[in-house]
Amino acid sequence: MKRTLIASAVLLATSQVVAQTAADEQQTVVVLGSRATAKTALDTAAPVGLINMKDMTSAGPLELGKLLQSLDPSFNFSSTTVSDGTDSIRPATLRSLGPDQLLVLVNGKRRHQQALVNVQQTIGRGSAGTDINAIPLSAIHHIEVLRDGAAAQYGSDAIAGVINIVLKSNVGETALSGQYGTTKEGDGDLYSGSVNRGWALGENGGFINVSLEARKRGETNRAGLDARTNPPRRTMRIGDGNAKDGYLWWNAALPIDNGSEFYAFGGLSKRKGDSSGFFRPKDDDRNVPSVYPEGFLPNIRTTIKDASFAFGYRRDLPNDWKADISINHGASEFDFHEKQTINISYWYEPKPGGGIYADSPFEADTGKLKFNQTTINADVKGPIKLGGQEVFLATGFEYRQDNYQIVAGDPVSYQYGRTNNPAVVIKNQNGGTAASGTQGFPGYTPATAVDEGRHNIALFLDGEYHPVKELLLAGAVRYEKYSDFGSTVTGKFSTRWDPIKEFGLRASVSSGFRAPGVQQKFYSSVSTNLNGAGQLTETLTAREGSAVTTALGIKPLKEETSRNASVGMVLRPAKNMSLTADVYQIKIKDRIVFSSEISPEAGGGPIANVLNPLGVGQAQFFTNAVDTKTRGLDIVADHTTKFESSTLVLSGQLGFNKTEVTKRHSPSSLLTGDQLFSQAQVTLIEHGQPRKHHVVAADYTFGPWNVNARANYYGEVSGEGFGPLHTWEAKWLLDTSVRYNFSKKTSVSFGVNNLFDTYPSEWTNGGGLANIGFKYCWETCPFGMNGRSMYVKFDTAF
Repeated sequence: MKRTLIASAVLLATSQVVAQTAADEQQTVVVLGSRATAKTALDTAAPVGLINMKDMTSAGPLELGKLLQSLDPSFNFSSTTVSDGTDSIRPATLRSLGPDQLLVLVNGKRRHQQALVNVQQTIGRGSAGTDINAIPLSAIHHIEVLRDGAAAQYGSDAIAGVINIVLKSNVGETALSGQYGTTKEGDGDLYSGSVNRGWALGENGGFINVSLEARKRGETNRAGLDARTNPPRRTMRIGDGNAKDGYLWWNAALPIDNGSEFYAFGGLSKRKGDSSGFFRPKDDDRNVPSVYPEGFLPNIRTTIKDASFAFGYRRDLPNDWKADISINHGASEFDFHEKQTINISYWYEPKPGGGIYADSPFEADTGKLKFNQTTINADVKGPIKLGGQEVFLATGFEYRQDNYQIVAGDPVSYQYGRTNNPAVVIKNQNGGTAASGTQGFPGYTPATAVDEGRHNIALFLDGEYHPVKELLLAGAVRYEKYSDFGSTVTGKFSTRWDPIKEFGLRASVSSGFRAPGVQQKFYSSVSTNLNGAGQLTETLTAREGSAVTTALGIKPLKEETSRNASVGMVLRPAKNMSLTADVYQIKIKDRIVFSSEISPEAGGGPIANVLNPLGVGQAQFFTNAVDTKTRGLDIVADHTTKFESSTLVLSGQLGFNKTEVTKRHSPSSLLTGDQLFSQAQVTLIEHGQPRKHHVVAADYTFGPWNVNARANYYGEVSGEGFGPLHTWEAKWLLDTSVRYNFSKKTSVSFGVNNLFDTYPSEWTNGGGLANIGFKYCWETCPFGMNGRSMYVKFDTAF
């Protein structure tokens, strides 16, 4: 609290003479949050953050998620490790809500979600958000962040807010960029290169802009020693995995005449990840000593393919009206492949005639997840005269089709022996029942394979009205009907009052919703494990409508609903200075979560009476089980000081928020809300993300030199998913960079991220996990554990 108060005092003091962006950058317009005429970021009726190319260039991270986290305190991008697919697609959140409560747009059009469902004990558990890292920095012109509920304007998912990524449209120039970096420990080597080129199409402003980008990142490993080995040695991979990423993105428009144009944009990306599961010691039930005499570490390889393509037609209509028709398709595919593994039940399976097979593949495809979405939009907007006053209206229609697939893995990845018959007795090296499937990440089975979808339609109406010049009144209403759970209506009212040019007040109230994702509705997985009695049984992640969820009384998923409210002020005491402060509250009812593991009572009981006849040792599922309340405060101060031959830009952004689980409820007569959603899961929602995140920066330009320093403050976080409740201390991280401009288009930069080599506080009560190498954190790691890193970057254009 003392550090936060000091930061607040410094920020408020410096706002009298210094702040965030240059005066000309403050005039950059944004389109997010309103369908009327574009406004500057300081003139909107709701808080909108703006990240421009200069911000992106001066920041060190090359991944979009990490970059947003370092520049915008409302955005979090938790570092995950040893979490299966979540190591490769990390959860991106806004205002500490869920990844799927954040809507992402590209050029104002809805971006599809990822195929991966986060089912491990990480931030965003039970959600399938947007794969933010599928978009390369080289293709982005600027980013707009709407920190306000906007479901009535943009539809499902916009409970926490909206991010709009605007692609480049420049022509006549080729931009090249290359970067190399490494950590203080000498690992995590990073190589990146990109090229961006724009060409004019015709003579009336048409263009096509294309970006190519490639990146290779080595692993980092901050694991401690494994006390199970003799002598103790490092057996785990805890940190960032190896990654190879490639991107091709484009943005284009072709005018037909002075009042209309065709446009198209989209991109392709392919990313390969290489991470690991838990180490299996040599005497472990899940090892075969003759194959792995010292034990083994399962290797999880992932391939992420993402594609999107949008095209449309814009036309000016009479009386300043405009029409826009578009089709937008996106697809996400996540492939799992296991290496350095073994199927224990294959190896020890009794062989006809005596003995065992003593044979098993050591790698296998373990399945695929696929998600695709097609969206069709048609809208018109323009002014009308009403009672002598002009009212701006926008209305339109949207159709969206979502589809989700699970493709089963190779048989060896999930089978119990070659016949997959639980009645066959197969013993492991220690005489217990042998585990089925590949070690590390067992494959999806034919029983969990699915190919299902749904569609919905939406109608919306927006309006903006100035009864007097100083006052804006705005409203929106949206109707949506889904093929699988019914319809919903949401609304929003916003106002902005500027009694004088230097001071303004803004406020909004809205209702919102989030439709259950098709990933949440149709995802399931099955693995065969031992129950408490030592019997081979199925552990099931059950989808809605299954025998397990039906027997337990778990109802089909319905939409989450929300109530958002915010009040803020905008202060502009000088042309080159601004200060904004906004308080907000978000109440969410029937929030969809991934349940705790439900197991039969050891001595029998109502749950056992349901699960035992179905052969299920334990079950988990998605359910509308909790209500939450989030309150927060965002403060942003900006100022630029221009000297005779230099410019100093100081900035400060303070973010405070607090999420509480206000109610746990259950639709089941067999399960209480506390059983459905344990205290460990409540802690993950309430304390897994920092309640304080501040960003304070200074940027100084003199002659050909530019020096930038940016400090991020991450408040404390807590977790108890893997041991007793533990709180990790708040930390400051400082990033610095120096750039020399040989000319207006050629520069070289040197930067240091995490200058003071700051690590999370050590996990002092990690119990058994600390003994195998978890030295710092696991379920919640806001800024990771890589320590200091350095990079050099070269940019040129011609």
